[in-house]
Amino acid sequence: MTTPLDRRLGLVGSVAVGMSAMIGAGLFVVFPPAVSAAGDGLLIALGLAAVVAACNAISSARLARRHPVAGGTYVYGRERLGPLWGYLAGWSFIAGKVASCAAMAFALGSYLWPGHARLGAIAAVVVFTAVNLAGVEKSAAVSLPLVAGVVVIVGAALIAMLAGSSGRGPDLPTSSGGVLEAAGLLFFAFAGYARLATLGEEVREPARTIPRAIAVTFVLVLALYAAAALALLHALGASGLSQAARPFVAGVDAADAHGLVPLVLVAAALAAGGALLSLMLGVSRTTLAMARDGHLPRGLAAVSRHTRVPHLAEMAVGVVVAALVCFGDLVTSVAFSSFCVLIYYAIANASAWTLSAAVVPRLVAALGLAGCAVLALSLPPSTILAGAIVVAVGGAFYALRRGRVRRR
Repeated sequence: MTTPLDRRLGLVGSVAVGMSAMIGAGLFVVFPPAVSAAGDGLLIALGLAAVVAACNAISSARLARRHPVAGGTYVYGRERLGPLWGYLAGWSFIAGKVASCAAMAFALGSYLWPGHARLGAIAAVVVFTAVNLAGVEKSAAVSLPLVAGVVVIVGAALIAMLAGSSGRGPDLPTSSGGVLEAAGLLFFAFAGYARLATLGEEVREPARTIPRAIAVTFVLVLALYAAAALALLHALGASGLSQAARPFVAGVDAADAHGLVPLVLVAAALAAGGALLSLMLGVSRTTLAMARDGHLPRGLAAVSRHTRVPHLAEMAVGVVVAALVCFGDLVTSVAFSSFCVLIYYAIANASAWTLSAAVVPRLVAALGLAGCAVLALSLPPSTILAGAIVVAVGGAFYALRRGRVRRR
């Protein structure tokens, strides 16, 4: 008999978990590679990513209302499409988000301990694994002040950049392929509400709370990203932004707001920390759901009697992320994570298609599915190849397991 998780999170805590993942996951890292791909079409790319993400959010909210348990699209795909699709969704989610965890840990280490970034990243993984082991309510309690602090500092930086003189440089070339690639990269910023779906078994009144939390989180983060894109383009121009290793630091420097630089560095560290916290939380819950079904070692489904969290899954995720930190590359990890998560949401939209025969919900699901496919195939070829190999390996593991079950 599996041990149920405690339903402790309310609307505010759920929004805090989602926002900490979405803000930290993209705000400080995704704009330079995106503008390098899209050129002066950055805002168009952001709009395309937002449309696809909105369809995914609607589909995820509808599915969460019908299936309010831990696991997210792993559960939705299994229940609506069949075991293979649920497995591929869970496998893609874990692969993409483990890479994202490693990237966020490496970014955090770079900000907090520049001379020893890898050691700092490993230390961050250890700390946040311990926080998650203490219980999901404590994780949400940590996420809330992190989000609040980051938003206040980022808001001050954006005001300073918009108030400063324009730093527009030479225009960058724009192509439809580049805009689609940038949209695929920017989609990384909107993937945080996946963590809300994976927490379905730990949220009070999940059928009501999760859809509301997804909607609130999406609207708030979209507004923040749009404001950030406008401010950074105003302060640095597209060419300057494409070359900025730390875009917000470069932006406030260009606006002669040098006093904000230490605060921006703190905000970047807090955002990466909040993202790492909630990412590890979400990956461990999907690991829990897959272990319950035997797709991963069943020992990972163990739930602590004291804290009522999946402690073995939490520790396993922490170990894997720490191992990957040594190979962490922020931009490559963003692209790889985007590819895997787009597969995850493609399965979510296909699952949502089966919920109702109503025209509008099905159009939303179809648009989301098509958008996920187009953005995934618009990413760099090396990313597509690596992602396809990882998904194929997951499919092979599934086939081997099914073969063993049949022989028994």
